[in-house]
Amino acid sequence: MNLFNSKNKRKSISFPIFLIMVNAIMISSCSKDFLKPDPLSIYEPGTTFNTESGLKAALAISDRHLRSYWTNTEANTNSVVIGTEYMFSDLAVYGKTDVDGNNVNFNFADGLKPTSGAGGPSGNDGNYINHYWAETYNGIKYANTVLSYVDQVSTLDEATKNAYKGRAYFHRAFRYMGLVFQYGDVPLITKILEVPKLNYRSTKKEAILEMITQDLEFAVQWVPEQKDMTYIGMVNKGACRMLLAKCYLATGQFQKAKEQTDILINQSGYALMKNTFGTFFSGGEPKTWSITRNVIWDLHRPENKLISANTEVIMGMPNRGVQSNIAFATMRIFGPLYNTGNLKSPDNKNAVDLYARNNPNYRADLDFGRAIGRGIGIIRPTAYAQHGLWVVNGIEDTDDLRHNSNVGNWGKMDMIKYGTAGSANRGEHLTLFNPANNAILCTDTIRSWFDWPHYKIFITDAEAEANQASNAYIGATKGSNGDWYLYRLAEAYLLRAEAKFYLGDASAADDVNEIRKRAGSTLLYSTVTIGDIMNERARELYLEEWRHMELSRVSYCLALSGKADEWGTVYDKNTYDKSSGTDLSGGSYWYKRVVNYGKMYNRGGVNSNGRTLNYKMDKCNLYWPIPNSAIAANTKGRLAQNFGYDGYDPSVPKWDKWQEAVADEDQTE
Repeated sequence: MNLFNSKNKRKSISFPIFLIMVNAIMISSCSKDFLKPDPLSIYEPGTTFNTESGLKAALAISDRHLRSYWTNTEANTNSVVIGTEYMFSDLAVYGKTDVDGNNVNFNFADGLKPTSGAGGPSGNDGNYINHYWAETYNGIKYANTVLSYVDQVSTLDEATKNAYKGRAYFHRAFRYMGLVFQYGDVPLITKILEVPKLNYRSTKKEAILEMITQDLEFAVQWVPEQKDMTYIGMVNKGACRMLLAKCYLATGQFQKAKEQTDILINQSGYALMKNTFGTFFSGGEPKTWSITRNVIWDLHRPENKLISANTEVIMGMPNRGVQSNIAFATMRIFGPLYNTGNLKSPDNKNAVDLYARNNPNYRADLDFGRAIGRGIGIIRPTAYAQHGLWVVNGIEDTDDLRHNSNVGNWGKMDMIKYGTAGSANRGEHLTLFNPANNAILCTDTIRSWFDWPHYKIFITDAEAEANQASNAYIGATKGSNGDWYLYRLAEAYLLRAEAKFYLGDASAADDVNEIRKRAGSTLLYSTVTIGDIMNERARELYLEEWRHMELSRVSYCLALSGKADEWGTVYDKNTYDKSSGTDLSGGSYWYKRVVNYGKMYNRGGVNSNGRTLNYKMDKCNLYWPIPNSAIAANTKGRLAQNFGYDGYDPSVPKWDKWQEAVADEDQTE
């Protein structure tokens, strides 16, 4: 179940039927058709969910389900769900250079269509766009199950019922917040139907945002604070307040958003971690890669994320143990591919052969397989994410602990050493060019030569560590601790800065600087643009935030606010998301960041590994296409396709108010 008590130990559940029902829910979650009636349980739902244990089961799977947006339930260690959000951003691109250069994961502009190009549950080593659609409606179904049955549980008092409702509202709101900024206008489903409904309409995102804002206002009243809860990993009041603040931003209620973040920062018992804490984990092999203990390293060790000493975590996602762990191959997917023929030593040997600890060629000072893992570079950071992002006041800030190589937090290729036995260069630092003749030593600079945030992606790989014959870590495997943050107080500071920016409050810079000072930076802002705030989000929340979704949300918020972006552009809320094309001018704020900062898309082909990689992104890719399978299955109605994709028709009717959509849910003809 993956819930932990406040002392950070797994708490047992005494009633077997609870586990049986959780298993039943998990089995049924394989259904990918949101048009079908609820199949949550193999039991009669009215019998299963009219007890508190049934409600607990539904909420337990809702909590567990959150992890599926980061890691991969299909056990594919070559790609991971959260990577999609970064490929559609200013921070990363697809790096799998052994596939065709026109592959959709390079060329979304031409390859992403309602009928093709959107990856499913396995991701196919690429994007997970259809996975987001299917799993999000599954998550909504789990929440709706609780909301549909909670009032039938006669043993609960009103306060307890309202706490259940509040948690379910959070789960539903979290999913709809993702949907409306990934897909735009989507079907609104708020209940469990007894028969299939085949005449859905899309509901406008503004209406959905209004509904989930009201739901979260209720949740904030009734869901308890974490300090008053037994379990870690369940929805708490702080998480509800964070999401409510985002909803207020997305509905243009900027003062209310500021007030919610004020409460989180000043009145809820949370505090930024500013000193080392918890247990110090010195990395996979300290003789190879030395870590100087620091607060940023401690903060991002999975083993420290959910402990009581961590006053910064608002809500986390437990991911540990042998049975409940879901593989999260962070080092494999987000780290560079440095140990293949792509990299040579000056004496023309493979640069870094990895040796297991039981191999006679093993050296503890060259054990990069355990120290940094064996990456395959599927998701590759842009040059901006590696360098430009860290420039503040005209200086690249290498003292910032999030970008600091001296303490071991930030990885650079020249920190790796040649490791192949028999090479005359063994033990020397890697170089991109041969010092003897200046010939390049890397044939694939996309996949095999880039910086990376070591402190974020390093996870002690329990399986590899226990196996003397293993030569490399990949990330969180069975038995590993792969706990991850959902919300931290640091984000509350940045949300408050954003609200202040829209309100014209110059103290927005103070909130950004609080995060920077905690990271050890002395390069501070005197004033901030929305670009500065989004840059700080990128520095602080890499692989925590949904980067594409947040950029989409901010694109809309900018249009609502009438404020200019860092280029001086003011957006119209009615037209900001109605652009197409791949030229470098125009488009939404999201698009401008992708092409102007990322500088990988729409700049012409990139040559690497003997291929031309055609990185292309269309302005209309702000929203992903509504899957044609969902449109085709809705045989008695019409779902609206998004602007710029085949099937777009502005005359397709949509619900303008969420109340209309809810009233229509029982109408199946």
